[in-house]
Amino acid sequence: MLSPFTFFLFRKKRIVILPLETEKMNKPTRNQDALNYHSKGRPGKIQVVPTKPTNSQRDLSMAYSPGVAEPCLRIADNIDDVYKYTAKGNLVGVITNGTAVLGLGNIGPEASKPVMEGKGLLFKIYADIDVFDLEVNAKTVDEFVNIVKSLEPTFGGINLEDISAPTCFEIERRLKAEMKIPVMHDDQHGTAIISGAALLNACEIQGKKLDKIKMVVNGAGAAAVSCSKMYLALGVKKENLVMFDINGLITPDRTDLDEIRLAFATTRTDAKTLTEAMKNADVFIGLSAGNVVTADMLKVMAKNPVVFAMANPDPEISYELATATSKDIIMATGRSDFPNQVNNVLGFPYIFRGALDVRATAINEAMKIAAVKAIAEMAKKPIPEAVNLAYNTTNLKFGRDYIIPKPMDPRLITEVSSAVAHAAIESGVARKVITDWDAYTEELRLRIGIDDKLLRNLTYKARQNPKRIVFAEADTYKILRAAQIVKEEGIATPILLGNVKRIKQIMRDYEIDLGDVKIIDSKEHCDHIDEYSDYLYRNRQRRGITLSESRKLLSDRNYYGACMVQFGEADALISGLTKDYATTIRPALQIIGTIPGVRRVAGMYMMITKKGPVFFGDTTVNVNPSTQDLVDITVLIEHSVRQFNVNPRVAILSYSNFGSNDGPIPEKTREAVSILHERYPDMVVDGDMQANFALNADLLADNFPFSTLKGKPANTLIFPNLESGNIAYKLLQEMGGAEAVGPILLGLKKPVHVLQLGSSVREIVNMITIAVVDAQEKEKENV
Repeated sequence: MLSPFTFFLFRKKRIVILPLETEKMNKPTRNQDALNYHSKGRPGKIQVVPTKPTNSQRDLSMAYSPGVAEPCLRIADNIDDVYKYTAKGNLVGVITNGTAVLGLGNIGPEASKPVMEGKGLLFKIYADIDVFDLEVNAKTVDEFVNIVKSLEPTFGGINLEDISAPTCFEIERRLKAEMKIPVMHDDQHGTAIISGAALLNACEIQGKKLDKIKMVVNGAGAAAVSCSKMYLALGVKKENLVMFDINGLITPDRTDLDEIRLAFATTRTDAKTLTEAMKNADVFIGLSAGNVVTADMLKVMAKNPVVFAMANPDPEISYELATATSKDIIMATGRSDFPNQVNNVLGFPYIFRGALDVRATAINEAMKIAAVKAIAEMAKKPIPEAVNLAYNTTNLKFGRDYIIPKPMDPRLITEVSSAVAHAAIESGVARKVITDWDAYTEELRLRIGIDDKLLRNLTYKARQNPKRIVFAEADTYKILRAAQIVKEEGIATPILLGNVKRIKQIMRDYEIDLGDVKIIDSKEHCDHIDEYSDYLYRNRQRRGITLSESRKLLSDRNYYGACMVQFGEADALISGLTKDYATTIRPALQIIGTIPGVRRVAGMYMMITKKGPVFFGDTTVNVNPSTQDLVDITVLIEHSVRQFNVNPRVAILSYSNFGSNDGPIPEKTREAVSILHERYPDMVVDGDMQANFALNADLLADNFPFSTLKGKPANTLIFPNLESGNIAYKLLQEMGGAEAVGPILLGLKKPVHVLQLGSSVREIVNMITIAVVDAQEKEKENV
């Protein structure tokens, strides 16, 4: 199943995460969802986007004829100017012949294209590298090499992908020798680099010296061979490494092996089987098939064993069995639902980033070793709070369960890319020398600051501690499909409110499988109905509600769902898909109520833009807030933005700039800012101000250098009334291409979130994710 956030690509020996995703699933469970993901709207996953203005005839004449002639002539005079005037320096070719796709095998170049597009997507979102994917009809080494060589003028680097062994070895060797741009076959070297970093740290923790360890490698494909070469380069002794393939131990007398595998033949062991070889082994490396290692094999390994079971989707031995069998083990797999995932996305985007930035002529061994050591060292450094928040932990630290960084760690691009660039310069393959490394580091940070990584981080955080979400409109297809997605992805446990017969019919019609999900019809006799009605009556008896009326109200699913949250039978309520906002929010206010000290609730949208997230409020609740209301709304929203691990920079908007116009709106916004400055001196907030000044730091600095927002644009916008906020977010959503996540309801004691009328499945899943994170935060605050 492809979710709104991420999907998995299965590499032969590991999983890589595409941020659009699922973490605990290892294959799509709904084939049609995968097909819909790739086919709906614009087919495929990538597109070419202009980087220069194209709005006028002058723009077009500069982009093409006659203006394009000038850079062409400059490049003709100096070929290196191609990096100055074209996209070559940031363009990688992801190239395959489709002979070894995803573990699907030789399915052909056309069938491999979705995978190559996915790889291009990863390059872009993790390292801001542009990609053209090329699927070529070339079965022989000569054909493939000749095609790729002829493309050298186009690309700054070549990522070879999904090419079968043993031809992949010869293809890469020849291309590296015959081309003057970086070439890397990620199937070989990606796993080697990441597992190499993991090996360094695992052996350090276990007190083992690399030149002393006894290593067993099960598997002899491209990844296994490359991994073994990397381990030897790091210090493992060849005489201490034994390798098995599907036909058994690799020995010199085997007649079914090529020269590459024969290089790992051994005569220094009496062991003929994998079971025998595991006796007293320090390290097991699995790049083969699932469940080929037993608990008994682990029991005869040396003390403090290291086991990297990297077969996917099923490791050579399950994580649960391995850790139950050996209490002193360090275990790594290719799976993201266990500690120590050997994930190639930790490496290839950043290795190519560093290589491109110094215009390297190759990705050599020095650069690979630099990447290994940078990744290993990162795991030993204090963990950024953003990473702890993303994985819903406070104690992530170097140790048995954390030997390599997490894929969501924002330091990867700066640490790994810088190390690779350094190594390229020092080893003499760089054609461009970086002298200001601080400036380069800042440039790398800016490259990854423009996508929807906040949503991805929230999704990871939600999965670490999923919550029970009750759906008040469960007898609709969209709600049921969203419930299926969040259940399968481990984000939430759904509870369905509605007509049981209708819900089950929709599930049958659309093949929605929710297992043993709880379904409740609030119009029938339900558990806790007496308790809920008594509570509602006590709360509202002086507001004209009798006991019998309170029981009738509970037949309304919004009332019943709010009671479930209030009494701890659910952690959050989602509603509003088919009803207006007021009808949905009223029961929550009557039953759950607001946080102590909060006079009124507010609604906020998180707008995911190309420049990062911008938070809008109030967009859904308060029609014409007073000055004090604006103060309260700002405090609520500023606190909420901090919970998303974003430092809020708040602009209170109007049609005036710092007193340039009079009127009710400028006056109340100026007064609100004055109160906020006095009561909350640490809050970064200013106004009254127009929206363009709030979002354009240069414009603000040039005209109003005294502003407390000077230096960076605002990321949190407070609107003077509901009208302006509502119009603004909808215009940005429809015309600006921003994704609106919300409305996020703020100020209630417990999580209740109201969907936008007619929300898509993707938007519903986004809101469920927000609701889970909200429930996590409220649970933490109550503790």
